[in-house]
Amino acid sequence: MSDLGLTHVAFAVKDLEASIRFYRTYANMQVVHRRPGDQPGAGVAWVSDLTRPFVVVLIQAPGLSDTPLGPFGHLGVGCASRAEVDHLADLARREGRLRSPPKDSGPPVGYWAYIADPDGNTLEVAFGQDVGLAIELARDTEAKA
Repeated sequence: MSDLGLTHVAFAVKDLEASIRFYRTYANMQVVHRRPGDQPGAGVAWVSDLTRPFVVVLIQAPGLSDTPLGPFGHLGVGCASRAEVDHLADLARREGRLRSPPKDSGPPVGYWAYIADPDGNTLEVAFGQDVGLAIELARDTEAKA
């Protein structure tokens, strides 16, 4: 079966290894596909948290650049607890990456913080967002219609 629906987002990166480390540390992602680019200094890595068929595609190539996602536009990652959000925010603060300290916005947004990746893209780490519940309710409503 072919993939259906949203499968990836792609970013141009300056340093593929630094980006892989960042997404491993802050989003619990691992490399699921990797290949060299078609020119020296180029390469591609797909990283995933293995929870659904979705990857972040990191592409390093000489001369390739892009407008960063953010400061408000962002990727969002769900965390297991408020303590995990606090831990990642503290680490980001020490590394000079914290864009917005943890904030509790209540349901359905939850407890969240913004962190900058090595290329200036924004990653939101959050606990208590109700994305899964919203999708489940929408599926139930659609099934009844």
